[in-house]
Amino acid sequence: MKFNAAVHADRRKARKAHFTADSTARRKIMSAPLSKELRKKYNVRSLPIRKDDEVQVVRGTYKNRDGKVTQVYRKKYVIHVERITREKNNGATVNLGIHPSKVVITKLHLDPDRKALLERKNRKKGAKGQKFTDKDVPAGDKPTAALD
Repeated sequence: MKFNAAVHADRRKARKAHFTADSTARRKIMSAPLSKELRKKYNVRSLPIRKDDEVQVVRGTYKNRDGKVTQVYRKKYVIHVERITREKNNGATVNLGIHPSKVVITKLHLDPDRKALLERKNRKKGAKGQKFTDKDVPAGDKPTAALD
């Protein structure tokens, strides 16, 4: 069943949209879940990841390793975390890319924009998720049956 008319359910079109997405769309795709403590504190489940956030890897070879995000590589859909590197044959060390969905954010780098985003996404604040009744809506704001 299709839920959003603006998004195709066709696999080919979904893949094309994913791999040709612009940078702002990739930012949203590259969101990571918050740790249980942060989730409880901010009432937010996930946020777009950014440089200087502290994360813990929860899947793969580097599971349970944590560190600071040094780079968000939107072109490749990966993040680079400090101390998660490997050595090449010539002796050079390179950062390993990790997908943001495979980490949890343990400490947020807060700036004014990020604080505003957390305020907007806060699920406990406001009436989001609650149904309005007739008592909540003032008498003059009720919709009429048909307008000429």
